[in-house]
Amino acid sequence: MIGPVSRNREHVYYDPLFPLWEFYPDGIHPSVALISPNDLPDPYRALLVHDKDMTPTLERHHGGPISLRLLGSQRSGSVYKREVILVLEPVGKPVEFGAIRIHLSRFPLEARMDIVENRMPLGTILKKHRVEHKCRPSAFFKAAPDTLMREALASGSVPFLFGRCNTMTDGRGLPLAEVVEILPPAEMPAAQGALDVNCQNL
Repeated sequence: MIGPVSRNREHVYYDPLFPLWEFYPDGIHPSVALISPNDLPDPYRALLVHDKDMTPTLERHHGGPISLRLLGSQRSGSVYKREVILVLEPVGKPVEFGAIRIHLSRFPLEARMDIVENRMPLGTILKKHRVEHKCRPSAFFKAAPDTLMREALASGSVPFLFGRCNTMTDGRGLPLAEVVEILPPAEMPAAQGALDVNCQNL
């Protein structure tokens, strides 16, 4: 389980989207629904349901290098949080929106310097510095996008977006980062676009 404790009358649970919600200080955030990976339509299933880094996965899918555009960042001790858009170069097309909570003390010094410079996606930094790690997706979801998500992903009026929550761990199994990764809309058959899953606040 990951994330801070959320309380809702009779039960306590861990919210897997907490890295993103930390950038919503007023507590008002988009509605989301957790869904089974089997309910993800293509191409989202292929892009999200795996235990690999998202950056090289998106680079292979889109056929080009990906860079980082910083929307906001916070630092508390050795914990570094940032809200970002990943963009396809050289066209600048957004290919992912999300937020990440990074445990800097578990990275080599050179990797830490690259992280706080906010120029490269974490997946690129992990590869550059050969940091041993594993990806452990913990949840898949669809979100009713708010204005920020729509503008970040140039998503127009689509009713929902798909994403995943992922924890990156080091060779000892300790968290390197907790990530929320949301993809832009993609063309898909109408039957798949009509997936009937009600959104509810987490």
